[in-house]
Amino acid sequence: MRFLRDEVNTTAAVLGLGYVGSCVAAVLADNGMRVIGIDTDASLVAELREGRCRFQESGLPELVSAVRRSDRLQVTTDYGRVAEADVVIVAVGTPVRDRGVLVDTQLRTACEELSRHLVPGQLLIFKSTVPPGTTRDLIVPLIERGGLTCGTDVGLCFSPERLSEGDALRELRSFPIVVGGWCADSAAAADRFWRAGLGVEVLTVDSLEAAEMVKLADNWWIDHNIAMANELATLCAALEVDVLDIIAAANTIPKGNGNVNILLPSVGVGGSCLTKDPWMVWQAARQRGVDVRTIPVTRQVNDSMPGYTAALIAEELGRLGKPVAGAKVAVLGLAFKNNTGDLRATPTRPVVSALRESGAEVAVYDPLAGPDEVDKLFGLRLADSVADAVRDADCVALLAWHEAFADLDFAELRRQVSAGSCVVIDGRAYLSRERIARLRELGFTYRGIGR
Repeated sequence: MRFLRDEVNTTAAVLGLGYVGSCVAAVLADNGMRVIGIDTDASLVAELREGRCRFQESGLPELVSAVRRSDRLQVTTDYGRVAEADVVIVAVGTPVRDRGVLVDTQLRTACEELSRHLVPGQLLIFKSTVPPGTTRDLIVPLIERGGLTCGTDVGLCFSPERLSEGDALRELRSFPIVVGGWCADSAAAADRFWRAGLGVEVLTVDSLEAAEMVKLADNWWIDHNIAMANELATLCAALEVDVLDIIAAANTIPKGNGNVNILLPSVGVGGSCLTKDPWMVWQAARQRGVDVRTIPVTRQVNDSMPGYTAALIAEELGRLGKPVAGAKVAVLGLAFKNNTGDLRATPTRPVVSALRESGAEVAVYDPLAGPDEVDKLFGLRLADSVADAVRDADCVALLAWHEAFADLDFAELRRQVSAGSCVVIDGRAYLSRERIARLRELGFTYRGIGR
């Protein structure tokens, strides 16, 4: 059966309006497609209906507002509206527990509900990150419970999401989309859909399992690379050389399809993908009798970095004659990466916890994070401003360097922090040599990860 007969006048339904689903729905609608967004969270749907977006993603709130005003994006809690769509995109959450064991509750529920409302000729595209084999072994049987057969009555593909928070809209409009089909007709239909809907290159792989592995391989590589950078940073600290100089020079040599590309060290790895996807690979390998040894080591290295950072703060305070117990530490930037307010699995949380357990007074500020979420996760009130956070601080820890901090006036900061000495810890700001020199002129002590 040829699915998606008319790519021009397509209606798409997006199931799951979390971070990924909202981005996909908004971009498809912005490109002229009629989109029906469906989510079980009534409060989220109400916000989107009003053109508001809770996700801190560059350009997304404005885009959601625009496509809602144009009515190209409609949102609902009613699964029945799936029947109106030519293409159904599933982007529900797929958390894990116990080193990569999939918690399939949301995915299973979505498939069961979806199966009740499908009509022949529709194309189903699954984007939720899952262990290899999940689409074939779990999703297809659930879909077929509704009486329609995949490959005959409905098309089915897996097409992994591969977005980086902070740059998701640009990436959706430019990155290649990967497709693995249940059958050749399904893959061909998904190819036509993504080319029409996003205008990007489509890479078709041989199977559902191949498509499932692509996202996991991406994040396995990223996590592994960061772990190398973090261990390199700890060695460079012992050698008293700047890790950023080493990385910049090392990355100039051609290798493979590009140059050596060592990523940057930091306070740690967080977010919803890098902390779970490698474990999905490890679990899938284990179930098939394959011993993947790099993943546990990589995860151990990256999970150790918050403790390393807290110890670095204590060490630098000690050099200034200030025990960490009783010292005030101002943490600027709480998110798991720069330029997002996302606190999921953020490495700043264990840093803050370790400092408080050592007796430090900790103040926190992040212009992108929500006060209620900060209070819930950190047990601390979010400071009203940088000035509020750093007042009388013995240490200022820059743990997520948002664009909002770019014009930070360190001369003014010096007047606000402790009247004695104060240390600046660079966890993810990667301050330039010139700025570090200026800090020292102002009387700050500087220390970075591997710097």
